[in-house]
Amino acid sequence: MSTASHDDPIFRAHEGGKLEVRSTREIRNRDDLSIAYTPGVAEVCTAIAAEPDLAARYTWASRLVAVVSDGTAVLGLGDIGPKAALPVMEGKAVLFKQFGGVNAVPIVLDTTDEDEIVETVTRLAPSFGGINLEDISAPRCFAIEDRLRAALDIPVFHDDQHGTAIVVLAALRNAARLVDKKLEDLRVVVSGAGAAGVACTKIMLEAGVGDVVVADSRGVLHLGRTDLTEVKQCLAEQTNPGGRTGTLADALVGAEVFLGVSGGSIPDEVVATMAPNAIVFALANPTPEIHPEVAARTARVVATGRSDFPNQINNVLAFPGIFRGAFDVRASAITEDMKLAAADALAEVVGEDVREDYVIPSVFDERVAPAVAEAVADAARATGVARD
Repeated sequence: MSTASHDDPIFRAHEGGKLEVRSTREIRNRDDLSIAYTPGVAEVCTAIAAEPDLAARYTWASRLVAVVSDGTAVLGLGDIGPKAALPVMEGKAVLFKQFGGVNAVPIVLDTTDEDEIVETVTRLAPSFGGINLEDISAPRCFAIEDRLRAALDIPVFHDDQHGTAIVVLAALRNAARLVDKKLEDLRVVVSGAGAAGVACTKIMLEAGVGDVVVADSRGVLHLGRTDLTEVKQCLAEQTNPGGRTGTLADALVGAEVFLGVSGGSIPDEVVATMAPNAIVFALANPTPEIHPEVAARTARVVATGRSDFPNQINNVLAFPGIFRGAFDVRASAITEDMKLAAADALAEVVGEDVREDYVIPSVFDERVAPAVAEAVADAARATGVARD
């Protein structure tokens, strides 16, 4: 029996999909047709064949993103397969256009094999100016991104990792200002060692956060554990300078920051053991690890992934501007410096208006995408990956 309710406004909004293709040129007569298509188009094809870089000017490829997923880690729904993932990928393409003016095409792949995904995307790459990987489960997502970045000379960006990390760092910068702390003086506890947890940890370390402890379902990652995957072993080597062991609750005692990117529930009494003026980013959606009202009893700043509470950590604050900036200078990659620049620009949009319920801009703030794009473009030029 179908679970779809065709009278439901949500289903009506998705009926027929959320995308269409529109021509930028009108075809009104034979002359228009002969220019847009044969025989005129042959001149453009011949020129590009002789000078491949001309494709950036005379096709849409250089400003087109492929939103690619295998449907294995969709929202909070998990492994639901490529067809069921397609509405999300369509939605992502809509957000690219709405917030960054960037065209995007959703592509769902009927394979979960790492080699097949890398090969398929590599073969499709000439049609696109950038690849946005989406909702691919860990740990495969790490290797897939690394391999595609090595194989392609266009930006490859796994948004579940880096988009989340950029927005988290921007919000953390402003939250730290409110509690009069420097990033290097913060002790951060991360709950979750999946895609978002790994990327958030890495960007915080690159930004200078002094002490990061990561916990998975079995407790704190430390070098004494013998059950760590390769990714978690690497995290253990880069984090936890104090050699802490035990549970997530043990790690939270006296911590200035909690970052939840894994789900689960943190008891009230554990939250109360954190340092005064604590910062709580409980990002599991739709049910945060710590309810905002509970967190607010002891924490100074609270953020979630939900739109019905202040300080929503939403990736749409990052990815449209990042690709826009990368495309503006025809960047060959998205570097760590570009990600850090994006986070700084996003934090600066808030500026002197920062307050407990406003450490990150609204997704509808029209200043966001241009500010991020400009910062990313500047960083691309500075790091030598810009081609314009």
